[in-house]
Amino acid sequence: MAALGRQVLDWHRLMPLAWGRIARWTPRRGEQKRGPASLLHTRTTASTAAGGLEGSPHVEPTKHVQEPERRTSLTWNQKAPVDGGSLEREEVISSLLDMGFSDVHAHELLSSQPGTHLQQLLEIVSELILLGVNPEPVYTALKKSPQILKLPVTHMKKRSSYLRKLGLAEGKLKRVLLCCPEIFTMHQRDIDGIVRVLREKCLFTVQQVTEVLHRCPYVLREDPSDLEYKFQYAYFRMGVKHADVVRTDFLQYSVTKIRQRHTFLERLGLYQTPDKKGQTQVPNPLLKDILRVSEAEFLARTARSSAEEFEVFKKLLAREVEEESGSHTPGGRSTSDDEGEDQEEEEL
Repeated sequence: MAALGRQVLDWHRLMPLAWGRIARWTPRRGEQKRGPASLLHTRTTASTAAGGLEGSPHVEPTKHVQEPERRTSLTWNQKAPVDGGSLEREEVISSLLDMGFSDVHAHELLSSQPGTHLQQLLEIVSELILLGVNPEPVYTALKKSPQILKLPVTHMKKRSSYLRKLGLAEGKLKRVLLCCPEIFTMHQRDIDGIVRVLREKCLFTVQQVTEVLHRCPYVLREDPSDLEYKFQYAYFRMGVKHADVVRTDFLQYSVTKIRQRHTFLERLGLYQTPDKKGQTQVPNPLLKDILRVSEAEFLARTARSSAEEFEVFKKLLAREVEEESGSHTPGGRSTSDDEGEDQEEEEL
C-alpha cells in the first residue's frame, strides 16, 4: 500500500508537466505550419534525452530551411514590383557598356541632362559612335555640351550625314568634336557660311577644306569675313601658299597674334614677303617658329629681342591698327592692297 501511495503521488506531480507539454504541442490559430516542426523537435529531443530514438536528423534541417525561404520569396514578391522605368534604364546602361563606355561614364551620361528620354540619348550616342568617334571623346564632348542630348534624333542624323559629305568621319571627327562640340548645335547656315568662304573666297580644294576643318575646328566659331581676312593676310602679306596654310594649322591662330609676330619680324628685317617668283633676299623663319612656339621662345630664338621691346612694339601696333580702322574697309582688303603697292614700289 505504501508503494502504491507513492506512485499515485508521483503521478499527480507529473500531471501539470504533461498537460503543459500537450498545450505546447497543440497548434494555436495562425501557427499551423510551425506546429509539426515544433512537435517533431520536442519529440526528437525527448527521445534523444531518454536514450531511445536518435530522431531523424535529416528531417529537422529540411523543415527549418525550406519554410523561411518560402516566406522570404513571398515577401520579396510583395515589396519589389517590376518598375518599367528602372528596367529601361538598366537596358540603356547595358547598351552603353556594349558600345565601350565604362560603367561610371554610362551612369554619368544618363544623369548629365535630366529630362532626356533614355531611348533618345541612346540613339544620339549611337550616331556619334557610327561617325567613327570612340566612347571616350564622345563622353568628353557630351559632358562639355550636354545640350546635344536634347537635339531631335532626326537633326542628329541629318547633321551626321552632312559631316560625312564634308569628309569628317572615320576618325576625323574626334578632334572637331573635342574642340568644337557645338558643330551639332550650330545652325546649318553658319556652317555653310564657313565652308563657302573656304571654298569660294580662299579657293581651297574639297580635300583641303576637310583638312582645315579637321586640323583647325575653331574656324567654325569665326566670323566668315574675319576668316577670309586671315587667309588673305597669310597669302598676300606673308606669301604663304594654300598647302602651307593647311599643313601649319595657320588658321587656328588669332589675327592679332599673327600680325604682331609677323610685323615685328618684318620691321627687324628678319622677314620679307616673297616676290612673284617666291623669292626673298633673306631666309624667312619657318611658320612653326613664328606661331607654334611660346612668346618667350619666339623672342629668344626667332626674333632675338627682349620682352620689353616686344611689349612696346605691340602697343604701337595697336595704335596704328586703331588709326587705320577708320580709313580701311571691313575685312582688311585695303590693308592687303596697300601693302602690295608698297611691295611693288620697293621692287621698282
